[in-house]
Amino acid sequence: MTTEEPAPILIVLHQETSSPGRIGEMLIRRGHRLDVRRPRYGDPLPTTLAGHAGAVVFGGPMSANDDDEWLRREIDWIGVPLAEEKPFLGICLGAQMMVRHLGGRVERHPRGALEVGWFPLEPTGEGRRLMSHWPSRVYQWHREGFEVPAGARLLAEGDAFPHQAIAVGRRAFGIQFHPELTLAMMHRWTVRALARMEGQGVQSRRQHFDGRELHDRQMRTWAERFLDLWLAPAG
Repeated sequence: MTTEEPAPILIVLHQETSSPGRIGEMLIRRGHRLDVRRPRYGDPLPTTLAGHAGAVVFGGPMSANDDDEWLRREIDWIGVPLAEEKPFLGICLGAQMMVRHLGGRVERHPRGALEVGWFPLEPTGEGRRLMSHWPSRVYQWHREGFEVPAGARLLAEGDAFPHQAIAVGRRAFGIQFHPELTLAMMHRWTVRALARMEGQGVQSRRQHFDGRELHDRQMRTWAERFLDLWLAPAG
């Protein structure tokens, strides 16, 4: 008797050197092959997710408000997993793209604040009903936030950017923070990109690594539990 191999997970990345990081590692450990696409560089996105177990759209330095043709096509494509009620996870830019697809706004903070480093997270009542344990602080890297579009449910809140996690239907989620971050990714991000991030809410490189020592275990545990819930059979 043979065990059927789990269907692959569609992984959507937005830079040549981007990686699905720890989320990718967790999915592989669960038996899923990763079908990596980079639509920014010409990779097509499937017209159906019938052959996939779900899709994860990751972040990137661009804005969901940019007018690039590939980005507009990708925002439109998010209607595929939503219509098919396939597991969908948008991380940072991916969450903002889902909000744009649903008619919501993605905007900069009215006072110019950013979140770059470790920031508090508080689940809502809806979030607690979904999962009993949430990390108290999460790793952030963004200058824009999203509103809760019509039909979505707010799962977690923050301070400067109040909307940190949302759910759409039973299978689609968007999060503003970065549970995929590995130690190697933190080294790369804080060397290559931190100098370009200036303003209120940008923590020092030392704070990034100190925060990892204090808070990463909670965020990793949350990600493991969330993926089990996300991939559970609908019913």
